[in-house]
Amino acid sequence: SICTAVAAFCTQGLAFVGLPFFFETVLHRNPVQTGFLMAPWAVVVAAAAPVAGRLSDSHAPGLMGGVGLAILSAGMAALALLPGDASALRIVAGMAVCGAGFGLFQSPNLKAIMSAAPAERAGGASGMVAMARLHGQALGAALVALCFGIAGSQGPVLALWLGAGFAALGACTSAARLWIKAA
Repeated sequence: SICTAVAAFCTQGLAFVGLPFFFETVLHRNPVQTGFLMAPWAVVVAAAAPVAGRLSDSHAPGLMGGVGLAILSAGMAALALLPGDASALRIVAGMAVCGAGFGLFQSPNLKAIMSAAPAERAGGASGMVAMARLHGQALGAALVALCFGIAGSQGPVLALWLGAGFAALGACTSAARLWIKAA
């Protein structure tokens, strides 16, 4: 669950640092439009989280996390494939897919981490969640800088593809919990 969280938050770091550059330099949006285009991700995460929390009561966190991160990976790839003249609706749809995927992943994964620890170790489990979040987000931000160094003005596109890859890796890591538990 912690490894999956690092991969997911790395994807989030790649997205949240890289997307403003992507919107402005690749899709030629102004800063105000960029701000509005960032919002659907957060709105959909907020809407999906309670649904995912309820679903996690009846479905394994490995399944929920795997499906959520696969959706996030598809959303990141869809954003990376947007043409320079993409409509706002296509951009919002891609951001909503990313938000839905991250929202489906986050609640069940957090529940799995926190419920795996005995009550007297809840503080330690919470610290591990915070470590995974910060480590993943910092790694994602650093990778965006590397993408700019490697690909120049196409760095944001490379960052989105890298985010799609980390989300896919996280989906595989999450789904592996199903097979490990069954073995």
